[in-house]
Amino acid sequence: MNVVFVEPFFPANQRQFARALAEAGATVIGIGEYGAESFDDDLKGWLYHYERVSSVTDVEALTRAVRWVQDKLWVDRLEATIEAHTMAAAQVREACTIPGTSVRTAWLCRDKPSMKEVLREAGVPTAASAGVSSSAQARDFAERVGFPLILKPRSGAGASGTVRVDSAEELERALGAFGGSSGPESIAVEEFVEGHEGFYDTITVDGQPRLDFVSHYYPNVLEAMRTRWISPQFVSTNRIEVAPEYGELREMGRRVIAALGIGTSATHMEWFFGPKGLRFSEIGCRPPGVGAWDLYSAGNDLDLYRAWADAIVHGGTGPGLMPVPSRRYASGIVALRPSQDGSISGYGGVDELQQRFGEWVIDAHLPPPGTPTQGVEAGYMANAYVRMRHPDYDALRGMLDEVGRTLRVYAS
Repeated sequence: MNVVFVEPFFPANQRQFARALAEAGATVIGIGEYGAESFDDDLKGWLYHYERVSSVTDVEALTRAVRWVQDKLWVDRLEATIEAHTMAAAQVREACTIPGTSVRTAWLCRDKPSMKEVLREAGVPTAASAGVSSSAQARDFAERVGFPLILKPRSGAGASGTVRVDSAEELERALGAFGGSSGPESIAVEEFVEGHEGFYDTITVDGQPRLDFVSHYYPNVLEAMRTRWISPQFVSTNRIEVAPEYGELREMGRRVIAALGIGTSATHMEWFFGPKGLRFSEIGCRPPGVGAWDLYSAGNDLDLYRAWADAIVHGGTGPGLMPVPSRRYASGIVALRPSQDGSISGYGGVDELQQRFGEWVIDAHLPPPGTPTQGVEAGYMANAYVRMRHPDYDALRGMLDEVGRTLRVYAS
């Protein structure tokens, strides 16, 4: 099989998709924005050919590159694994008649109001939502639904650009930030759903989840990305088969996949569970970010990148038979925030924690002194972090809490 893979170089884990496709027996053609002179020998070895374009989200440029490749060999698949690339890749598939995620599915996974409308029609509970293009429309929605509300870009990923508003005054300030004096550009406004937040990820083949994983956020993302003193974490459970409460989540995930027309792809689904029951939020027709697949692999004795590649290349059958997750470990990450913005000056508590929990550490990222810090809103892997696993979910939660309390990142 000949597979065109979009952006194999950046971010760093993109190389793992290229590696896995090559190991699964595919001829991998990379298209990206970076010069091949930046590639190491391994990445060069996994790629049969590489084409550079000015932007992988420029549909015309990406189409020209793919058609150039099609003039040389048959293209079986075109794959993109980053949220911002999925729509352009779907449009190029359609223009070049390549199988894979459709424009409709990519659109529904990017446009929040349209996504939620389709899910509600399929009986999947979601927050009340609307796409608005004027301040008046946003005010009307607030009057109907009430506060608090969430405002976000229609095609944003995760918590990027997301704000919560609790009053009419806060709504006016947020609308100004989105659109300036002329009012907002088209944005998504939705009911704030109270409850615990997590995500449900799959590798789906021909519309059927073949591998699935559940993770929990502590605390919820919006709070974690706004509050410096919090050392947030997310944890992948190894109880998905034994705790009956996950049955509703898995069944609803299958309904989401069917409603959005997802065929063979990785998926990422955000959910809330609270007083109103289970509600689905963001849906992505792509892998999760922030190294979640590394945690799933470490917790389940498998190479999830290779499982994804086998689904793409072999349909999860024959030589590429889907592995069975061991569920041997729960696995998680705790993000460690610097004491202030500036440059990292040192760490505290590292040796103590290594002595206590070293056998359960998957890896740790502790940038050297002098490294510029990044803002809290930059995410879980922006500065320092520790990733761990343990056979007992509750024990792992306790260890991650202790790392968050004890390991200090100093900055000046």
